[in-house]
Amino acid sequence: MKPVEIYTSPLCGFCHSAKRLLQKKGVNFSEINVLAQPARKSEMMKRANGRHTVPQIFIGTTHVGGCDDLYALEQAGKLDALLRG
Repeated sequence: MKPVEIYTSPLCGFCHSAKRLLQKKGVNFSEINVLAQPARKSEMMKRANGRHTVPQIFIGTTHVGGCDDLYALEQAGKLDALLRG
């Protein structure tokens, strides 16, 4: 399974929702809290082509986007294949 990274904030409901979906699917992920590590927010923005909202989700080298994008992949039946690579 490809590594999954998710940039989050503890105050973000969309972040919690995205993490719940990943946990439900049994996916291990690395969480980067941009409130606790503010320097990582600029890293996130660079990786996410300027997007500044959380969550920003990466599967391997693929930028998935945010929570809605993650759920759209799941609804389309494409998330599992992306996770497997």
